[in-house]
Amino acid sequence: MSTEQTPGALAGVRVIEAGQLLAGPFAGQLMGDLGADVVKVEPPGVGDPMRQWGREKPHGHSLWWPIVARNKRSVTLDLRRPEGQELFLRLVEHADVVVENFRPGTLERWNLGYERLKERNPGIVLVRVSGYGQTGPYSERAGYGSIGEAMGGLRYITGEPDRPPSRTGLSIGDSLAATHATVGTLAALLHRERTGEGQVVDSAIYEAVLAMTESLVTEWDVAGYQRERTGPILPNVAPSNVYPTADGHTVLIAANQDTVFKRLAAAMGEAELADRPEYATHGTRGANQAELDERIAVWTAKHDAEALLVLLHEAGVPAGRIFRAADMLEDPHYAAREAVVRVPDPTFGSLAMPNVVPRLSGTPGSIRWTGPTLGQHNDEVYGDLLGLPVDERAALAEAGVI
Repeated sequence: MSTEQTPGALAGVRVIEAGQLLAGPFAGQLMGDLGADVVKVEPPGVGDPMRQWGREKPHGHSLWWPIVARNKRSVTLDLRRPEGQELFLRLVEHADVVVENFRPGTLERWNLGYERLKERNPGIVLVRVSGYGQTGPYSERAGYGSIGEAMGGLRYITGEPDRPPSRTGLSIGDSLAATHATVGTLAALLHRERTGEGQVVDSAIYEAVLAMTESLVTEWDVAGYQRERTGPILPNVAPSNVYPTADGHTVLIAANQDTVFKRLAAAMGEAELADRPEYATHGTRGANQAELDERIAVWTAKHDAEALLVLLHEAGVPAGRIFRAADMLEDPHYAAREAVVRVPDPTFGSLAMPNVVPRLSGTPGSIRWTGPTLGQHNDEVYGDLLGLPVDERAALAEAGVI
């Protein structure tokens, strides 16, 4: 991969990121990937706790930080002090977007609420990511991604039916809220281009999760149907499951559409299955889901995984392995599309990480550098952007403001 700086679709947009941990910083990562100049504001001395997360022996450095802070410039600033608040407002004068994910009311306590920001920059877009949103009876509660996943309905339907609710192995609630926050930011910037007006983007974790739950609420409201935990399947969607192979692997097969099931039945050597009343339609296959899955599992268990996948792909049946990190690094499709890229890093030499998504044909995003050291860009931002002289910067640093 080339690390040559690419302008990107958001080139010329400056984002001040005042959040920490994941939801706010992931929104900043998405915007930085697409070319925005993201200036990350961190507390002096300690910085974002994400600098400490994901540490693995023997190197003792975070492997998460280089990704979530990539393409960002780091400055230190104490927002609890009046001098720091004034400096932040000066940064806002030069910005298009402010991203924050503090508990609602925190910016207001620091005299940095939207109305104050708007006084300095009428076109500013303030992006606020929180557990419960900026209003409502729960708004001031502490809200982590896991709580939002539970309240938004995802936790209840995740896992095996005979066990307590599970979780995905990722901070999916934070990431969903950040993704929705980014969509809202782009919409707000388009509105500002048309009208000159800024606004507030309010992205709540539980609502971002809720938005992913399809017709879950409507099913209960209309039919009294409660979705439950169903493990690797979706009820009444068949066949779509993981199936065993002769060499001890599993293969995921998704052939629930009528035409695709016909192709699967032919590949199994049982073309007549597609015409049998209990399997002929989506509804009847769903009604006989367990029996059909057992029949398919008997067939897949006679084949090694690779041979089975070749057979299914040739038949036009969607199927695949369940990938782990090692599979991603070795897969030819990943390699051809550069879905995972190696990026130079001053600590590790180079790091493999997910590439920028989505892909834009005319103004592609890029990974220009990995996560910076704490305050690495203080002189660049406070000196070049704000014009603070060297002695003033030194005095602010001595006082612990930056």
